[in-house]
Amino acid sequence: MPTDPTSTLETFPRGPRGPRGPGLGATGPDPELLALPAPPRQARTVTVALMAVTAIAALGMALALLGEARYALSSGQPVNVGELAPLRPGADLANRYVRATGLLGTSGAIRYGRAAEGDSFRLSPVAGNPALWVEIRVPEGFEGPRFVPPSVFAGRLVPFRSAGIRHARLAAEVEEQTGAGVPDGAWLLVDGSSPRASRWAVALVALFVGFAGWNLFGIARVLRRVRDAKDGSAGS
Repeated sequence: MPTDPTSTLETFPRGPRGPRGPGLGATGPDPELLALPAPPRQARTVTVALMAVTAIAALGMALALLGEARYALSSGQPVNVGELAPLRPGADLANRYVRATGLLGTSGAIRYGRAAEGDSFRLSPVAGNPALWVEIRVPEGFEGPRFVPPSVFAGRLVPFRSAGIRHARLAAEVEEQTGAGVPDGAWLLVDGSSPRASRWAVALVALFVGFAGWNLFGIARVLRRVRDAKDGSAGS
């Protein structure tokens, strides 16, 4: 049969079809995906470890501020405890908003400041009651030899050991500056610290708890991906 000389198409015989390669409709894992390198194990371990440390640190900060957060949610009406000299606080007055009167002693008293605050602070024992100490805030510009400490106080009454992170080193500072130690079982009255003024602690506790939860969720996601990858490799 004559062929058309102007035609550029050639006809080739069809051979037998071979097995279908990977592509659409193919079953089983893709060899190209299996050939990809696995994520670096060391980097993944370091990431999980850092997230775990961050979560633990955030939970630790939340626990350190928990006492002040509980105080911030307490009643805004102070309990009148009268004179401080004969007062022997019990568990019923721990972390309570109180009003009291008394004179401050000078033996063991210290003065200090805090970062980012212009006001200074004084910590003094109550005259006649060395197991009860009072922290007062001195407004900026009023500190000096003519400053007269108040005799009426209203604030947070708490055992020294439970005062919180802002007062964690006060007992050590007293010993370093004066050589006189704070008695075991001593109490601290933070003058001017009302529940309303301590609401910042509630916000910080919520922030730290949320930050810890986010890191724990991230750790769970990373470990789940590793487990799924291992299960996929085992199934192939």
